[in-house]
Amino acid sequence: MSRRRRAVKRETEPDPVYKSAILAKFINKVMYGGKKAVARAIVYRALEKFAQRVKTDDPLVAFEQAIENSKPALEVKTRRLGGANYQVPVEIPNERRTAMAMQWIIMHSRAKPGRAMEESLATELTDCYNNQGTTIKKKDDTHRMAEANKAFAHYKW
Repeated sequence: MSRRRRAVKRETEPDPVYKSAILAKFINKVMYGGKKAVARAIVYRALEKFAQRVKTDDPLVAFEQAIENSKPALEVKTRRLGGANYQVPVEIPNERRTAMAMQWIIMHSRAKPGRAMEESLATELTDCYNNQGTTIKKKDDTHRMAEANKAFAHYKW
């Protein structure tokens, strides 16, 4: 019997403007040093620019579509068997898929030099919405790696 306690998942309160829990989680991931007001301002301005670029009335629906396009379905996990390490492809739970997509979008937005965060975030979201860009490339690379190691899928635990 396990002695570890199961972590209780806390619900994130929806953001005040769009009343969306997924957007609130995204704002929390953008936040640095507890400065939530700054993170909210960056994300909301980025959403406005993003909505103008994809020509939509509802930026929240377009944002959710961009997140959905960048979610990976498979990843590889290292498994050690008999002195050899195998890259075993495994399916990703839905919460982790969403978290990975958000992390990738934010990471690639921060990696763009010489631009304001809201500008690079709007660009990255637009790219994800259109199924192109660095986040989608990262997702495709993850899927390709899982596909290449499909032979080791029977080592799944």
